[in-house]
Amino acid sequence: MKLKKSIEKAKLQRQEVKLKVHVEASLKDEKTDGQEWIPPVYSESKPIELDLEKLAENRVVSVLPDAPEAEYYKILRTNIQQRARENNWNTIMITSVHPDEGKTLTSINLAITFAKEFNQTVLLVDCDLRRQKIHRYLNFSFEYGIVDCLVEDRPLKDVIVWPNIEKLTIISGGKTIANSSELLGSPKMKALVKEIKNRYEDRYIIFDVPPVLSGADAITFSQMVDCILMVVEEGRTSIKEIKKALEMIPKEKFLGFVYNRATSPMHSYYY
Repeated sequence: MKLKKSIEKAKLQRQEVKLKVHVEASLKDEKTDGQEWIPPVYSESKPIELDLEKLAENRVVSVLPDAPEAEYYKILRTNIQQRARENNWNTIMITSVHPDEGKTLTSINLAITFAKEFNQTVLLVDCDLRRQKIHRYLNFSFEYGIVDCLVEDRPLKDVIVWPNIEKLTIISGGKTIANSSELLGSPKMKALVKEIKNRYEDRYIIFDVPPVLSGADAITFSQMVDCILMVVEEGRTSIKEIKKALEMIPKEKFLGFVYNRATSPMHSYYY
């Protein structure tokens, strides 16, 4: 019953977002210096509708207003923001030690939580090029993704979707590729990261990147971001494996761990 009420509340909030975006589009040209910050209007991004029941089923708790788990993501967001503002960071890489430890779900929930802040926007980018999963968790399909930008020279605006969540856009879908580490380390990828990093000063970019011990992808991509968050699953990842993973990424960029699937709810997210 509580879940059903939370989903209905989220649906009402989504309708309010649509109305607000329409009003902001009409006000955009009237905005002058010194006026209140107005979120962008996503006229060039492809709009998609998300199924809230499916999101709840897939544990995307940040879209549900009353989900108790969402509070941990708010704490995580606050900790990251403090460090980011101190160092002028806006690109965040989320990885894990092994596959299936919860990095993609953490990336999604954290991105939605960031988007709920008043005066900032968020771009969530699926950089797990061999097994993209963001669009699967969010239950949508899209024909283009980051690989299409890098291989087919498709414009960035063509691969971005707006999921009717205010201040959030997503890149996930399209082609997958086997030689992902070479593509992630290519000059085109470096130029793309630089472009999306510098385009909007009030935007955070969250990159969902493959696990550290699964190949060279995370090691290669870690050179391009400001900071790194690592997801660790309780009862699965050994201290030895964690230390090995930490040795493979730049220490000065490491923010901390997200301790996932802990048996005690109060310690499900540790930063």
